[in-house]
Amino acid sequence: MRNTSLRTLVGAAGAVGVLLVGGQAQAACPVPLEQGHVDVVGLAYEDGSLEIAVHDESGAEEVEYAPEDVLLRALPGARTTIPADPAYGFLGTAGNPAWILPEVQNPDLLWAGFGAEELESGVLRDDEVDVSFQSVKGPGRLAVWTDDVFGEPETVLVNSGDGLPDTVRLTAGDHTHANWGFTRPGSYTVKVKAAGHLAADGAPVSSRTVTYTFEVRK
Repeated sequence: MRNTSLRTLVGAAGAVGVLLVGGQAQAACPVPLEQGHVDVVGLAYEDGSLEIAVHDESGAEEVEYAPEDVLLRALPGARTTIPADPAYGFLGTAGNPAWILPEVQNPDLLWAGFGAEELESGVLRDDEVDVSFQSVKGPGRLAVWTDDVFGEPETVLVNSGDGLPDTVRLTAGDHTHANWGFTRPGSYTVKVKAAGHLAADGAPVSSRTVTYTFEVRK
């Protein structure tokens, strides 16, 4: 279990229009997202509660989905081999395969990020919100981490292999990316909830628990 603060790495300039698709109920046929810029965890505060949505920025305009309305894919091109470097030990045994959606954009893969641009400064105490990865169910483990300037693992944000929940702390205005790694092909369901406190009176606020589905392809 860990609580990790994730600060802004990428500027949030150039806001685009948002189109709400499907509402909060699960779609009959989830929309597959497999390439381009997608903020998997997109945060907002509306009507007295926090909200989590998926912001698809891969097209000409941003499209907003409920997490249950999309299928997030790691394509075969995401497959790599776990390096023989102890820094990657959280992924498993060196030499085994892993599927990584990279922190640095690859146009052929999903560029999965965190977005808190829609959170206004001053609404939450210390402008902070905790994103809790509560559970992961699938054939392997999920790890989310950031790299240092040399491309080596720096901060492990989420690792289902050593127990959950893990908490990623975001700040209002944050927009950043991380590596999302999976250790086996197949389908993963990931449950996430956001929580914080109002700046005005310290009252707790939270989102509903949302469910993501990732499909890792051989």
